[in-house]
Amino acid sequence: MSDGTPADLFLDAAIGLLQRVREEEAEAIATAGTLLADTVVADGRLFAFGAGHSSLPAQDVVYRAGGLALMNLLSAPGLVGVDVMPATLGSRLERVDGLATAVLDTSPLRPGDALVIISLSGRNALPVEMAVEARRRGAKVIGVTSVAYAGQTTSRHSSGTYLKDHCDVVLDSKISVGDAELTLDTIPAPFAPASTVVTSALLQAVLATTAATLADRGVEPPLLRSGNVDGGHEWNARVFAEYADRIFYQH
Repeated sequence: MSDGTPADLFLDAAIGLLQRVREEEAEAIATAGTLLADTVVADGRLFAFGAGHSSLPAQDVVYRAGGLALMNLLSAPGLVGVDVMPATLGSRLERVDGLATAVLDTSPLRPGDALVIISLSGRNALPVEMAVEARRRGAKVIGVTSVAYAGQTTSRHSSGTYLKDHCDVVLDSKISVGDAELTLDTIPAPFAPASTVVTSALLQAVLATTAATLADRGVEPPLLRSGNVDGGHEWNARVFAEYADRIFYQH
């Protein structure tokens, strides 16, 4: 490890990854943002899905002040963050064949909708099957993953493929295999993961693009405001009422 405190080095690493994403993923971000805007204009619904820690960026764009009101969390017990005990069960559930199909069978996803699937490695059965099944059902899929995993790990899906192979748009987070940015002579394992920081930033960049694209087309973006500012609740009530048929986290 070079000079600088661990905190400095982690922040430098995160900033470096964000700069790479800005430079190398600009076209994909624009494409993904436009895809979501197209879906909104066509009366489609928006969903985000991630398992384990990959669920955190998905949750970050749902019911969020300053975010699109139409983004819904696609979830299942044991797959949202570490909401199951023991937490290691969640990792095993990601490898279960057929689980994604069961989740989609009981979800409101329909043809013409858009689904953002977040999986750092993109190698487990769950995100691969989720992407394949969602597209088979007529939905568009945006995958957020680290493409590096496809070249350095083995797929756990029966097809031998990865999430990135079954998406309409792929956003590469640039995270190194193992998701640990720092090493230290006195610590036996790499540490300091940055995937949540980078993936959340990627998704917010996409949704910012979506909002601006809608505005450019003369459509008011269905944005939420903070309930901690005057008039915020009244603003949100109007948006909820206008888009009640496309917002599922209020039901």
